[in-house]
Parts: sequence; structure tokens; C-alpha cells
Amino acid sequence: MSKKVAVGMSGGVDSSVAAYLLKEQGYDVIGVTMQIWQDEAPEDIAENGGCCGLSAVDDARRVADVIGIPHYVMNFRREFKENVIDYFMDEYMHARTPNPCIACNRYVKWEALLDRAVAIGCDHIATGHYARVVRLDNGRYAVCKSKTDKKDQTYALYNLTQEQLSRTLMPVGEYEKDEVRSIAENAGLITAHKPDSQEICFIPDNDYAKYIENELGRKFPEGNFVDVNGNILGRHKGIIHYTIGQRKGLNLPMGRPVFVLAIRPDTNEVVIGDNEETFHKELTASRVNYMSLEAFDRPTRVNAKIRYSHKGAPCTVEMISKDEVKCTFDEPVRAITPGQAIVFYDGDAVAGGATIDKVLDSQ
Repeated sequence: MSKKVAVGMSGGVDSSVAAYLLKEQGYDVIGVTMQIWQDEAPEDIAENGGCCGLSAVDDARRVADVIGIPHYVMNFRREFKENVIDYFMDEYMHARTPNPCIACNRYVKWEALLDRAVAIGCDHIATGHYARVVRLDNGRYAVCKSKTDKKDQTYALYNLTQEQLSRTLMPVGEYEKDEVRSIAENAGLITAHKPDSQEICFIPDNDYAKYIENELGRKFPEGNFVDVNGNILGRHKGIIHYTIGQRKGLNLPMGRPVFVLAIRPDTNEVVIGDNEETFHKELTASRVNYMSLEAFDRPTRVNAKIRYSHKGAPCTVEMISKDEVKCTFDEPVRAITPGQAIVFYDGDAVAGGATIDKVLDSQ
């Protein structure tokens, strides 16, 4: 096994400790910070922070100096624009709610970074994700849940390929978050107490609708809020401002809490209803990525998460085709959202995942 590894260093504590741990384990470590910001003014880049800002590059470089490893900044702007930003905007325009972190992981942090890493003589890449890469008894690789449920990031990693997983190291998956910070502090790393980034990295103010309209140079038209029978309830400010299950920001004088049930781009309508109407049992999903399993060739019992914050629920998944599955939950789950990922778990291992297309028992 080669001992040369490129560590994706975002300037945060987790990737800093990943690099430190691998160096301590005897790997020949190279630190790589991915330049993904677009053609912004330098002051905006510096202010943005997160894994996009100039401060992140500086923090990663200073950590690399302490650890004693080389550090490079590599330009991934084109890959990020095509695979993350363009996808993100296109999904919202089609009334779907995207997950940019999943796209970034699959196509930028792994596919593009791995290609560059191999080109400079590395056989492995590593990240600071809270997950573990395990080769199972059936010979397949899977991401498995980390030691800490609070920080577990396997949901956002379901789309990685077998080739990518075979070349991936995730050393912090064996630690709790406070243990990681303690390691960083004891090693003298300046990121030891750096706060975690919470927002979408390329939208630091979290106003994604404004970002999309600014990027496209146009406003999305207002339309009607309607109930499930088509009765007009009021006016909405453009479909990109809403997602399934949303309650806040509707500004509808209904006299009771109401929620977004569906978004209809063809008629420019947002369907509103009561909380109990947001619960459903059946969905279809496509763009399947199989991980611990090669296929769901028969109805398979798994635990499934329909969003990052979902705790998961038991269900049966079966193939409609090689690239499409149907999932039936034992009990209704809230706010199944087209565009989001559904990730299937077999114990601690990710069995596979897909992109939610539609609810079958919808209004």
C-alpha cells in the first residue's frame, strides 16, 4: 500500500486533525486546499470565510507548517461551478430542493481531487469527514457511521464510487468531536477552537433565492398559494423561495400554522396544507448509487434517511429498474422532498442511496 496521501484541507479543525493523524501514522502527507470561489472581488472572498474564503487557505497553510507537510492550493473553480453551482440553481428552477454538499463530495472533493492527487503521485486522498471507510466481507467498500452520532456525515457521502472509496482515508471517523478538538489543541493547531461552518459555503448569508436571482439576472414571478383542491389562498413571491414542509416565511393569514405540501412549476403554484398532510409513506427515487450492496434485487429491509437531519426510519426498498427504486416506509415520514437524497442503511453501513423524485401517495 502506498503511504502517500493528499489531504483535503478546508481550514477547519477536522481536516487539520485528519492531516495530523495521518502524519503521525507514518503517511507521506500533502495538504491540498481547493480553490472553488468564483470571480468575486478579493474583499468578498476574504469575508466569505468557510471553506471558500482566503482565511481558510491561510489557516490550512499555517496548520501544514506546524505539522510539517507541504501545502498546495489547487484551482477547482470550473468543476465546482459545473457540478455544484449550476446543479444547485437548476434544481431550484425545477421546484426541487438540491443538496450541494453531496454533489460537491462526489464530483469535486473526490472525483476531481482524486484525479489531481494521482497525477502528483498519491494513491490515496483523505478528508476530515465523520465517517469510516470499511471493506466488507462481500468485498465491497462502504462508508460506515462514525463514532459520534451527533456529527456523523455518512448521509452526504452515499454517492461515492467503489474506486473512490478504495482510495479514501477518513481518520477522524474514529473520534468524538471533543476528542478531535483536544488532539488539535495538544498539537498546537490554530484551528483547535475554530467554529464549524454551518451555511452553504458559496452562499454565506444563506439567502439562496437572492443568490440564484443575482446569478441568473432575473426575478422569479409571483404566483398563487393554493390548497389541495386548487382554491387560491394568497400570493407567493416566487417558487425558488419555498421547499416542502416549510412553515416560516409564508405570511398567510390562515389563523393556524400551515405548511408547503408541494411546488408546481408548470402552474407556478405552491400548495399549502396542514402539518398532518406533509406525512407520506411511499416514494420513488432515481440516480441510484449502490454501496455495500450491488443492487436491491429483491425487496430489502433497511433504515432510510430522507434528509441530513432525519434520524432514519425502517422501510422496504425495491428496484423498479437498475437506476430507480421504490421505498415504502413502515410509518409515514414528514416532508419527503424531491431533489433531496434518500440514503439506505444496513446497520452502520450505507447500503446505497438515490435522489428523491416523487411521493406516490401525494395530494
